[in-house]
Amino acid sequence: MEARIQAAYEHLHAIPEVGFQEFQTSAWLAEQVRAAGFQVTTGVGGTGVVAVLEGQAPGPVVGLRGDMDALAQLVDGQEIRVHSCGHDAHCAMVLAAAEELARTGLARGTLRVLFQPAEETLFGATRMIEAGVLEGLDVLLGIHLRPIQEARTGQATPALCHGASAIMAVTLTGRTAHGARPHLGINAINAAAAVINAVSAINLTPAVPWSCKVTRLHAGGPSANIIPDRAELTLDLRAQFNDTMQVLTERVELAVRGGAATVGAGAEAKIVAEIPCAVYDPEIVALAREAIIAVLGAPGLLEPVITPGGDDFHRYVQAKPGLRTGFIGLGCDLAPGLHDPAMSFDRSALVHGSAMLLHMVRRLTE
Repeated sequence: MEARIQAAYEHLHAIPEVGFQEFQTSAWLAEQVRAAGFQVTTGVGGTGVVAVLEGQAPGPVVGLRGDMDALAQLVDGQEIRVHSCGHDAHCAMVLAAAEELARTGLARGTLRVLFQPAEETLFGATRMIEAGVLEGLDVLLGIHLRPIQEARTGQATPALCHGASAIMAVTLTGRTAHGARPHLGINAINAAAAVINAVSAINLTPAVPWSCKVTRLHAGGPSANIIPDRAELTLDLRAQFNDTMQVLTERVELAVRGGAATVGAGAEAKIVAEIPCAVYDPEIVALAREAIIAVLGAPGLLEPVITPGGDDFHRYVQAKPGLRTGFIGLGCDLAPGLHDPAMSFDRSALVHGSAMLLHMVRRLTE
């Protein structure tokens, strides 16, 4: 599958598209799986693709999920689209495994391939769920490239333990005034500074990984001599467990209101997107261990990796308790890091990831 994976990766890498705009990406992937013999539905949840391959006898419905979207990033002052999270690689691995399974056939059961849009927005999985992709699904498998700090080429983890994450939008309301008469106004930028300091003062138990930081700030208008009456902040919240995330969210909301109040400003805080932490089926994790050893040998098997990163893959089991899920973290010497526009990795590792997925689906449908 090596040549096929590399060709697919190169094609997808050259057409980066952001969430819910993956028109070329989804059309190309749909064409490939249709040619391989799958029954294909497009436009699922917006730009998603669902491909179905029936086995020779009744059995479990096993899903493979590949996320399609790229990121919009500022590079040298210009906004570009770039696959800096490896979703092009994920789709290439899933596609190659799916095509091989179509070529050899399934002994029993059904393979359902989900090419999902908009993982980076945290809404893609939700839209796919709303479109009914979980109906009858028994098992769902995913895979993600890992930074070099977590795994090297020739290594993989059978359980990538993502934390919960959330995006909070904050609107601060002050009162405008002439720059010469600041005592008549309430400076929304001062309110933003107070909120940032209040959020930075939050302390939760260090026994559980968590973080909260402001990632975006907009305030002020075209005139430099006017006290601004409005500021908008975006906060990124992360916690390893869902209950910790609940506590963190409550603390941040208090900090936002309290910080704004110190300068007399009003504040509104709202969670606009969130995803839960990872919950995996022990038997599927054991199967992933088996697959890693089969492909890389015992030295390539890592223990479960706890990461502060999140993935909306975990929306699926949240929406369907009892769904058996597994998620492999693939080592590929990825540097300098995910979401860095200069991200690069050892592409030879992709065939390892595809072979692991192939092994797991065959074992589940034998």
